[in-house]
Amino acid sequence: MIDIKFLRENPEIVKQNIKNKFQEKKLSLVDEVIELDKLARKAKGDADALRANRNKLSKEIGGCFARGEKEKALELKAQVASQGEQLAELEKQEAELNKKVTDIMMVIPNIIDESVPIGKNDTENVERERFGEPVVPDFEIPYHTEIMERLSGIDLDSARRVAGNGFYYLMGDIARLHSAVISYARDFMIDRGFTYCIPPYMIRSNVVSGVMSFAEMDAMMYKIEGEDLFLIGTSEHSMIGKFIDTVLKEEELPYALTSYSPCFRKEKGAHGIEERGVYRIHQFEKQEMIVVCKPEESKIWFDKLWQNTVDFFRTLDIPVRTLECCSGDLADLKVKSVDVEAWSPRQKKYFEVGSCSNLSDAQARRLKIRVTGKGGKYFAHTLNNTVVAPPRMLIAFLENNLEADGRVRIPEALRPYMGGKEYIG
Repeated sequence: MIDIKFLRENPEIVKQNIKNKFQEKKLSLVDEVIELDKLARKAKGDADALRANRNKLSKEIGGCFARGEKEKALELKAQVASQGEQLAELEKQEAELNKKVTDIMMVIPNIIDESVPIGKNDTENVERERFGEPVVPDFEIPYHTEIMERLSGIDLDSARRVAGNGFYYLMGDIARLHSAVISYARDFMIDRGFTYCIPPYMIRSNVVSGVMSFAEMDAMMYKIEGEDLFLIGTSEHSMIGKFIDTVLKEEELPYALTSYSPCFRKEKGAHGIEERGVYRIHQFEKQEMIVVCKPEESKIWFDKLWQNTVDFFRTLDIPVRTLECCSGDLADLKVKSVDVEAWSPRQKKYFEVGSCSNLSDAQARRLKIRVTGKGGKYFAHTLNNTVVAPPRMLIAFLENNLEADGRVRIPEALRPYMGGKEYIG
């Protein structure tokens, strides 16, 4: 959510930003919110003036009684009572107008960074850099679930009977590999100076609306029936929510946290749920990283965060690339985003395994995450990035470390978490 003062003073910049995101249907909202804001500020001004006048009259009433001017005092009391009704009406009007302003501001997209390429959708995202040499071996690489099934490592049929499509049982060495990757990711981020955290796996609606758009919430979140609770789709949400309605000390920034959690997603939309694969599913686990920092430091942290993911995957001998998300592919709260994609030797192309985002002060403004420093109070900047999200990472891992004889090589960095094994299968 952008600053209403910025919108008030720069409506054309806000409108151009909407055009850059190809959301022309929202253009009229800018003029609408300006008019509503004007009415809200007028109602507040009238209420303040009336409140001041009532205070003045109240003081005069005391003086009238002291001087024995009972009749005048009663007249003034009647005026105060009448103005009290007017004040209540103005306060109600102001609250209603401010709510309308907030509701509209929640759907006006954040101002994107000037470096973001302009494009309509993810087909116009721009490759930034490659890390590691993508290799296609001289033997056929099976579909990832086939590799797992050959290693007795997955049971989709039983999961379908128990929970439906979008779930799985991981078994044996594949299950151990999954846990090993998560444990290694935890230690990898701790070694990089991040504080490890296990957050709540459910969050309240005010946190949900503070960290994401309503459209994202509807497509992703599972609601707990009868309670004001949602299952998290990513631990970033409850990690940023940790700071809701707080005033942080500038000297204590930045907060750099890495978190583990299970994640739950509806995965509504055109892409749907894969019946035989584990690329897009309802339940998975993830190691995440978030940063809460000063505004002038968020661009530096953005580059640090995506680099962490690149470095992590390279220690597991997986080639990756970074992809700059274009304007039309950015969620409304984001000012800049880079996807990390892993190489798939089977498909001979890259696929997304993580996403790094800078949200500037959008989440902090919604959640009231403020910082107090020498220059006064201001809103913090928030960023997030995926360290690793099995089982999607398992697809890249198995394809890139598969041997011709069907065994899967364990890279050296992961062997301590696999009981010293060099191969599975």
